[in-house]
Amino acid sequence: MGVSVRMAGAEVRLGETRLRFPDLDLGPGEELVVLGPSGSGKTTLLYLLAGLLRPQNGEVWVGGSALHRMGEKERDVYRRRTVGLVFQEFHLLPGYTAWEQVVLGLALSGVRGKAAWDRARNLLVRLGLGTKLHRWPNALSTGEKQRVALARAVAHGPGLLLADEPTAHLDRMRAQEALEVLVEVSRMTGATLVVTSHDPLVYERFARRLRLEG
Repeated sequence: MGVSVRMAGAEVRLGETRLRFPDLDLGPGEELVVLGPSGSGKTTLLYLLAGLLRPQNGEVWVGGSALHRMGEKERDVYRRRTVGLVFQEFHLLPGYTAWEQVVLGLALSGVRGKAAWDRARNLLVRLGLGTKLHRWPNALSTGEKQRVALARAVAHGPGLLLADEPTAHLDRMRAQEALEVLVEVSRMTGATLVVTSHDPLVYERFARRLRLEG
């Protein structure tokens, strides 16, 4: 099930750069696209919601958890239980098949053994990769790699799904397909979805938009 998201007065300092974010309030299962030029803080916003960064000022709440008050270990646990991340770079491990990539992701969330293998296989089949389970990353197309990364991100049933520039490496036809798969999977799992992009195709797809200024 999706989780609520609330940010108020959040501010991050990265070296000499200070990023101040607009207040944000999302209900469980809502979808949001975050827009803005390079350097405006789109990826940093995702890192705040993922608990990879903690704000110097302000508050970040996800599903009733106060991320701004958590220590590093608490945020690690929060990520494993609550967050699914799809990065612009897919970060697939070269020595593991598509199936194994998802199983390893489940292991990090505490799901192991037959339950992990079955869940990974079923999800990859649903994403159209049933014939590619045993393929290495270098034998997959860009779109297929993205689907594996998405499967790995949602296999543990996260309440919050975060996607950073999901169409950045794709042509128009594959970008449209990838975007539809992303939305379909988030709705299938009931996750709250936050996507960053500067792609018109992406922001036209979402009713709720948050624009960051450079």
